[in-house]
This record gives sequence, structure tokens and C-alpha cells, in this order.
Amino acid sequence: MTAFESTVRLEGLVRRFTGLTACDAMSWSAPGGAVTTVLGPNGAGKTTAVECAVGLQRPDAGSVTVLDIDPWRAGPEHRARVGVMLQSGGLPTGTTPSRLLRHLAGLYADPAPVDELAHRLGVDGFARTTVRRLSGGQHQRLALAAALVGRPEVVFLDEPTAGLDPHGRLDVYDLVDEIRSGGTTVVVTTHSFEEAERLADHLVIVSDGRTVAEGSPAEVVGSGTLEQVYFGLTRRAAG
Repeated sequence: MTAFESTVRLEGLVRRFTGLTACDAMSWSAPGGAVTTVLGPNGAGKTTAVECAVGLQRPDAGSVTVLDIDPWRAGPEHRARVGVMLQSGGLPTGTTPSRLLRHLAGLYADPAPVDELAHRLGVDGFARTTVRRLSGGQHQRLALAAALVGRPEVVFLDEPTAGLDPHGRLDVYDLVDEIRSGGTTVVVTTHSFEEAERLADHLVIVSDGRTVAEGSPAEVVGSGTLEQVYFGLTRRAAG
């Protein structure tokens, strides 16, 4: 993959819904080939920002670029370079994980080996169970596999460990490390301090639709702890 100074860039992103501003001039970037963790409470605008970044929502103001392209206007070739795992899932419920992953793999020129990916994420243990019958944790594992099967250059993982047990979370952390080492740019949204500290090369803290801190974990945290900095910043933003 070609290195980009900022593979993902949000500048003054505004996204409004009736009676709510989800993103309020939010700005942050994600360096190429690194893991950017977007940390914030529920309702901070994390998911809305991701959906704008993958072209599922259109900003009301500001701009978003991914791989130097506006995702809202992007064509199929660009979309094939970007993977996404959304909180809402968005997976068809009438098929099985095995059929779904093989179908998705067939849409890409150079997909990841389905059997290897399914085994790595534990999907092979329920590969023949209908998607609608999967547990929350199984659904998360399948959604992550679906996001990665196309070998994306950039992947957005929205709360990827929600509903997973401790072993499942460790599996996800290890997999994120692997895909980062292969040069993939990873954006992870979370409200978990453990996850942010474990994964982040670049840390963004958001609150009430705005970015309140950004930089390396050391730059953001300074001499305190992540919890202290986070609560100080988010309470100040809310006030």
C-alpha cells in the first residue's frame, strides 16, 4: 500500500439529525499503516463519523477523505479498498457464515483465505449456523471477518469487541496487531480504556460530537493516566 501522511482525514465534520447534532465540527486524522483509536462515551459521534467515512452518510458540512477520496462520491474501486465493521452489523440473516464469507471473497480480486480467516476468528465453530441464530459474540466475530476478507487498505472497526468474552477480545487485539503489521490502516472506535491503551498508535478522544484531544497516547496522556485525562476532557466538553 502507498503510504499516506493521513489516510483518513475529517475536517470540521458536521452531521445533524432532527433535534441532534451528532458531529459538531469534528476534526481528526488517521495516519497510514497505524491503529487510530477513537475513544469516547456513547453518543459522542463515533459511529456517525465512521458512517460518513465509509460513505453511508453524507456530511452536512465539513469534509471527509479516505485514501484522498471523498467516500460519498467514491466508486466501486475505492470501496473495495476499504473495510468496515459496523455496530449494527448489516449482515444478511438468512445465510450461514460460511456461505456469506465465500460470497464476499468472490467480490474481490485478492481476498484473504476464507478458511484461514474463519479459523483465526473462531468463525469455523459456527460456520453452518444461520446468521440469525448466532449469539452476540458470534455475530461480532463474523462481522469482523466480513470486514477483513477483502484485504482492505483501510478498515474501520466500530466497537469490535462489544459482546466478546476476554478470550475473544484478545483474539481481536492480536488480529489488529497482525493487520497493522501488514501495512493496513486501522480505525477502531471504543469506550474502553483497556482497548485504547492496548491498540492505539494514534489516539483521538471525542465528546459531544467534538474532538477534545488527539495525538500519540503519550502526547495525550502526558504525566497522568488515560482515565484522568479522559474524564477531565469529556466533563469539560459536556459542561
